[in-house]
Order: sequence, then C-alpha cells, then structure tokens
Amino acid sequence: MAPTPSSSLVELRNVTFGYGERVILNDLSLSVPRGKVTALMGASGGGKTTILRLIGGQIRAQSGQVLFDGQDVTRMDQTQMYAARRRMGMLYQFGALFADMSVYDNVSFPLREHTDLSPEMIHDIVLMKLNAVGLRGARDMMPSALSGGMARRVALARAIALDPELVMYDEPFTGIDPISVGTSARLVRQLNDTMGLTSIFVSHELEQTFTIADHVIILANGKVASEGTPQDVLHSTDPLVYQYVNAQIDGPVRFHYPATSVEDDFGAHAGVGHQKFGVAR
Repeated sequence: MAPTPSSSLVELRNVTFGYGERVILNDLSLSVPRGKVTALMGASGGGKTTILRLIGGQIRAQSGQVLFDGQDVTRMDQTQMYAARRRMGMLYQFGALFADMSVYDNVSFPLREHTDLSPEMIHDIVLMKLNAVGLRGARDMMPSALSGGMARRVALARAIALDPELVMYDEPFTGIDPISVGTSARLVRQLNDTMGLTSIFVSHELEQTFTIADHVIILANGKVASEGTPQDVLHSTDPLVYQYVNAQIDGPVRFHYPATSVEDDFGAHAGVGHQKFGVAR
C-alpha cells in the first residue's frame, strides 16, 4: 500500500543557516501546504530568498532538515538534486531571461535541456505555456524589446515549462507598474489552481499578497513571527507583525543597524575632527 502523501509539500525543520558569523535563519521550522499559495514576508534581509535557495538546493542548511515531498534536500547527491529540481519551477527576481535568446527559445530551453521531446512537441508546449501567460504573440521578440511586466510573464512561462509541482517566485511584483502587478498576481493564483501547483512567493506588496495567498508566513529574527491566513496575519497583535503590515516607522524593527555607541565611534577623535574642520567645541 502506497504511503499517504503529507499535507505539506515543503517542510523546514529546525533549520539554521548563516553567512559567516551572521545568522540568517535560527532553528527555523515551517511548512508549505500542498496545493496552496504561500507568501513569505518580512523585513529585508530576513531570510526569505535564502529559504527559496535552500529548497532548491543552491545552498545547504548548516543544521536541520529541508524536506521536499518528504525527501531531505540537504542529503541529496547531485543526481537526486537534479531529479528534484525537475519538479520545481523558479521565477527569479526581474525574470533573469537569457538576453541573446528569443522569447520562444527562453521558454523552450528547459524542455530541450531536460527532455527528449521532438521539436514539434516542444513547439506546441512552448506556445501553450506562452498562451497561458498571455504572450503567445510575443514568441519571436527578444528580451530587450519586452517591458518589465512582459519579461516577468515570459520567465513564468519558462518556470512552468516542465509542469512542475512546486513553483517559487522571488519578488514577482517588484519593479513593475500597477497593471502588471495585478496581472502577475492573478497569474500566480490562476496557474496554481488550474495546474494543481504548490506556490511559494516572496513579496513586500501587501495588497496583492493578501488578495491571492492562502497562507502567509512572516519572518523575523531568523524565525517565524506569525503565520496563518491573510486575515490572521492582518489582525495579529505581535508588535513586529503589526509594524510590518501597517508600514510603521517606529517599532521592533529599528532604522539604525546595531553599532557601537556614538561616544565610542566619535569621542576619541572629537578634538582632531573639530580642529581639522574648524568647528568650535
């Protein structure tokens, strides 16, 4: 009898990761519900993109488990990692299209690299994926001729070319106009539902995020500060979450990065500085 699949496609269990002495994720645990749209939110530098990179195996956790469909990514060899990645799609920030390839060639690239499909079959799949994002008519254009919103949609067509189970989006709404933001948000929701995907997206765009997400995770200080439905998060009484969703300047997240005292930095050389610049003490 086949095992029953977990309700979570992705799980992080007690994951710690940092760059040098700077800890980004500290004993972090979270789950991404299968078949849902999950938003990763929080202040800049909080580890959101790092989580996507851990799931995709671009970096490895220093401790803990990163599970994709029950398999620990941190323990996969190269062959296993490539097999897992074929079940994932990634929309990079700003699209990351190949500048010297046409729209058609960008979308067909993963199909040519990872399948033995005939050119005719690849042709039909590419046009289907471009049609799904509303850009079948742009197949012969070069990336330099695309608007920011169009480039993001082409990148999305490429991300779903192999019919992945999981699609990860890194800041899909950044740097595009309000019409394109709305279009991109609708596509995330629509493709997730029609293709039976599980979606994770990193975003700071509150309005669109809370409109399309089923599950929202707010990160802070290397851990989950709050999670739940958009309404759960919006009504959170946690000071940090309240500051974030209400865009308040004053709160747990401070303007100044931690530093030594002003007296320590400036006091010892105050006399020299004042003499040099002719400032009276």
